[in-house]
Amino acid sequence: MRHFVETLVIGAGPAGLTAAYNLAKHQHQVLVLEQDPTYVGGISRTVNYKGFLFDIGGHRFFSKSKEIVDLWNEILPDDFIERPRASRIFYRGNFYSYPLRAFEALRNLGLLESAACILSYGFARTFPIKQPRTFHEWVRNQFGERLFSIFFKTYTEKVWGMSCDEISSDWAAQRIKGLDLAAAIKDALLRSFGRRKAKEPLAKTLIESFRYPRRGPGMMWEAAARKVQDLGGYVLMDRKVNGLEWDPGTRLWTVHVVQGDGTREVYTARNVISSAPIRDLGGAIHPTPAWASHAQQLRYRDFLTVVLIGRSSHELPDNWIYIHDPSVQVGRVQNFRSWSPEMIPDGVSICLGLEYFCFEGDGLWDAADEDLVTLAKREIGKVGLMRPEDVQDACVVRQPKAYPVYDDTYADHVDAIRRELAAHYPTLHLVGRNGMHKYNNQDHAMMTGLLTSLNILSGQTLYDVWQVNEDADYGEAGVSGMQEALRSERLVPQKAA
Repeated sequence: MRHFVETLVIGAGPAGLTAAYNLAKHQHQVLVLEQDPTYVGGISRTVNYKGFLFDIGGHRFFSKSKEIVDLWNEILPDDFIERPRASRIFYRGNFYSYPLRAFEALRNLGLLESAACILSYGFARTFPIKQPRTFHEWVRNQFGERLFSIFFKTYTEKVWGMSCDEISSDWAAQRIKGLDLAAAIKDALLRSFGRRKAKEPLAKTLIESFRYPRRGPGMMWEAAARKVQDLGGYVLMDRKVNGLEWDPGTRLWTVHVVQGDGTREVYTARNVISSAPIRDLGGAIHPTPAWASHAQQLRYRDFLTVVLIGRSSHELPDNWIYIHDPSVQVGRVQNFRSWSPEMIPDGVSICLGLEYFCFEGDGLWDAADEDLVTLAKREIGKVGLMRPEDVQDACVVRQPKAYPVYDDTYADHVDAIRRELAAHYPTLHLVGRNGMHKYNNQDHAMMTGLLTSLNILSGQTLYDVWQVNEDADYGEAGVSGMQEALRSERLVPQKAA
């Protein structure tokens, strides 16, 4: 039996659920299909292990977009707590507060090394690399070669599994935008003297507090899924889309779906919104589109979290710690009790999430859980955050396709895909991190879903969704900021065909 729906959404992550919620609010018929049998939220879900709750990657609720903040408050009005941001960097046996504190950094690095960093920065600013192409070149221009090697190189190469000379400068410009050494030093000095003004604007990477759902980000997406259904929409779990067919005559999609038990379903949809990885989407469309060859060239970085539960001999204030030290494989450590005390059922245990970045199918990914726990216990002891003998329980969570890779060819492939979609598939809308192959934050992913829903409701392309997190005014000021940008002709809306 074939079911008809106005808009079918692939993926119940932040982008997909935001689009579905806004469509359902406007009495638009919408269906969301989620492959996971248990959790909505995608990488923003909250996993439950014996009552211990943990976040996959750590998700701050902070946005410069009023529309996104209003959506958070509308979907989850009574369950936010305000959390102080506390994070550090661990490098060669020392902890550095992040954002940096000037005198602490000076003490840890030493006078000679600190002076060398300043001289290196001065040289980089005097003789910048013109049109930096790689992550290495971009960071070198902003911070100097010396600080690049100390605070960026090791961690970044852990995350991506590739040299900083192979990573596109686009990733640095997107993730560290608005920050250079001069801004960081000014901020560090103000923090050290307690002189930062509360309302002084900050780059996102320097914010001092954030909101967080009291039982993790999954609360937001579970509430969003319920609201979609309360408004007449559908959210179906354990559904994998394994085929899509486009009929240019009727301008309708046929979507083939298989459940975990093998049951098959078929849907017809006027619009398809996809937050699935572009590579997977290209392989599911029949007949195979010309752009599928570009999609197959896109790469992804996966990661796994080893959760260690027990008692600690000392209190940890950190939400998370970046591990820049090359002597251990762990890249980042989350402290879930510091994110929210309600994540810990007994109120006293410590629950740490050690994040290891890997490629699906490599040695780490395929390692047995007990071997990963042994590795994590050894490394958490080496870093000094918890004694291995204090670990009482543990589990492992794997997250495929966590990060779209920004190598030196990804932009050309994505541009080719966008051109083909615009020309031949006008009602296929890509949203979210993997759906657009853009390393977006949660609020950016939501904005792509919101704008896509507005385009569908209007019947024309009012907003260029691809500008989110590219142009600061367009992406972070929200819908009103984008309208102002359009009026001032800084960005021109695409016209409906």
